[in-house]
Amino acid sequence: MAPLPNSRTEPDGSAIIRVLSYNIRSMRDDTAALARVIRACAPDLVLIQEAPLFFRWRKKLARLASASGLVVLSGGGTAAGPALLCSLRATVERTEDVLLPLTPGQFRRGFATAVVRFGATRLGVLSCHLSLRQDERYDQGGMLLDRLAGMGVDHAIAGGDLNDRPDGRTFTRLAKDLQDCWATTPWGAEYTWTPGNPFQRIDAIFATPGIEVLGCGVPLGLPGVAEADIERATDHFPVLAAVRVPAA
Repeated sequence: MAPLPNSRTEPDGSAIIRVLSYNIRSMRDDTAALARVIRACAPDLVLIQEAPLFFRWRKKLARLASASGLVVLSGGGTAAGPALLCSLRATVERTEDVLLPLTPGQFRRGFATAVVRFGATRLGVLSCHLSLRQDERYDQGGMLLDRLAGMGVDHAIAGGDLNDRPDGRTFTRLAKDLQDCWATTPWGAEYTWTPGNPFQRIDAIFATPGIEVLGCGVPLGLPGVAEADIERATDHFPVLAAVRVPAA
């Protein structure tokens, strides 16, 4: 498998950006293995789901970012689980944590969002973890699209744990307006859940139409990372994408 392109700025001002989406199960597993996997992916942006929510959650998330060679951008407890990490390559324009309407008896959901710059490029970013309930999940998919449309950017990336398959109503709704990065330029492996017996793709990265997708999928054979690390890190596989964002 050919490696994804490394991060860089092109002569025309466009930027190649590596984006990782990862459900980390509240860091209840092997956090050292988790950090090794993230670091080996060499991401510019990490879209986290199930970040720690309770006692000292900010410190736990900051420690993971530091161990991965990154910094915390937004989210965590203030977004009900989704979070964003970034490399120092990113210049932060603004961040916003969004809590979605609460359905009685269900877990509160939210979005971690930001607008960042990489050189001459400007990019909206959103991390999500959608509901287990089909009707609520479908509504949240619409809220995700509305949120991206209201960020005031020409280009955006969204991703996370959708709790839905590519043939599901919510996944299909998102893929109608956005590029499903795996379907656009598949790379690596497809299935994201569960390690040990992967059989479905419920985690995904999406891009607005003006972004060029250079490759996306579950990374295999990462340097310095044993296969057991991915299985010990959390109960989801990571999804890694490389995209080219046009200059503003």
